[in-house]
Amino acid sequence: MTKPGRVIKSKDYQKHPFWFRSVNYLWEKSHRMGGKPLLEKDDLIRAAMKETGLSDLGKDFPDEPLDRLLQSLNQEAELHPIGFFISRKRLINLLSVRLRAEHLFKKHPEILDREILPTIVIIGLQRTGTTKLHRLLTADPENRVLRSWEAINPAPFHSGLRNRDRRRQSARNSEKALKMIAPGFFAIHPVEFTAPEEDILLLDVTFMSTTPEATAHVPSYASWLETIDQSYAYHYGGKLLKLLQWQHPGKRWILKSPHHLEFLPLVEQYFNRPLFLWTHRDMNACIPSFLSMVSYSRSIFSEKVTMKEVAGHWIRKTSYMLEKGISFRQQQGKAELFIDIDYQSLVSHPIDQLKRIYAKLGGLTPELLERFRAAEKENPYGKYGIHEYSPKDFGLGSDELGQRNPAYIGLLNEIRDRQKS
Repeated sequence: MTKPGRVIKSKDYQKHPFWFRSVNYLWEKSHRMGGKPLLEKDDLIRAAMKETGLSDLGKDFPDEPLDRLLQSLNQEAELHPIGFFISRKRLINLLSVRLRAEHLFKKHPEILDREILPTIVIIGLQRTGTTKLHRLLTADPENRVLRSWEAINPAPFHSGLRNRDRRRQSARNSEKALKMIAPGFFAIHPVEFTAPEEDILLLDVTFMSTTPEATAHVPSYASWLETIDQSYAYHYGGKLLKLLQWQHPGKRWILKSPHHLEFLPLVEQYFNRPLFLWTHRDMNACIPSFLSMVSYSRSIFSEKVTMKEVAGHWIRKTSYMLEKGISFRQQQGKAELFIDIDYQSLVSHPIDQLKRIYAKLGGLTPELLERFRAAEKENPYGKYGIHEYSPKDFGLGSDELGQRNPAYIGLLNEIRDRQKS
């Protein structure tokens, strides 16, 4: 684990442990002798079927998303051997989740008869306090959150529907592996197996999400993804939410992913009465922080990662997401679906922000206030180290991000003026 107080800088993203570099070097040499391995759909599906003992991916399983992703990973991502190994294991797990979910839908049709719980959806840009807010809201026992171990394996293993141990252990192993491979990553974004996690991981099961863009150079897949209707991804994500609440019910879902900012009409259509919590932060802080995080995450999969390419892709992508989110928000009657949360206010006065949210949920009881105060102390700043970043790290001028996003700057000014009054 990264020591508290250790400083993690953007340019350090390729500083992997010696063992990691050694294994990659030796594995690469063996690949050269036998030819570069490829991620092949039939091989992945066979492996998932062997692992689960199941064979039905469902009548509505779409082939094209997986085909597009594999083509991009094989031809563009330049995965190093460990990156290839992790990618293959993850793809097999996603297919295994699908197989296990379809088995349960057939065996227990009552799962899909249920209505999705009312949803609160945290949708701010990456690095705007979404994780902090998510973890605070987890302290309310009535809030149903998606834990990391559930996000990785939302469908129970075939050996026992109610037995969580194997799923927890799998997620614990993933957390330990990430700490070994990239210990500095936890100073940027802690991935703890019992903590709440982004529900974009449920959309990953359809192979229609922006997760691959954050972990690999997949430009053709990313471009294709922006041209298609993603209703299916949200439809199936909703089915997995029903599967999860069948296992463990609650009063309301607390969901979180910046990914949703691009697809708010689909969130409204497929989830239940969503209330959007839009977190906001100075773009000169949140964007460089996210670019640094992407650089770190991509280096886990490839040696051919450049900060320039990461910035080029995600600065445009961020602007696109903001345009989509603002467009939805400006539609008649939609503004009332949003609560705006300022990052600095969330950090300095988190309880005040929670009171604003709970004003729409019936208010805060003294007991719940104590739970929130205790949760605030559990995740102190710098728990895993200090993350340092700057627009200059990515060749950005002091006002360049604002100039690229005038509509969002206008929205921020409007929000701040309204809150002052």
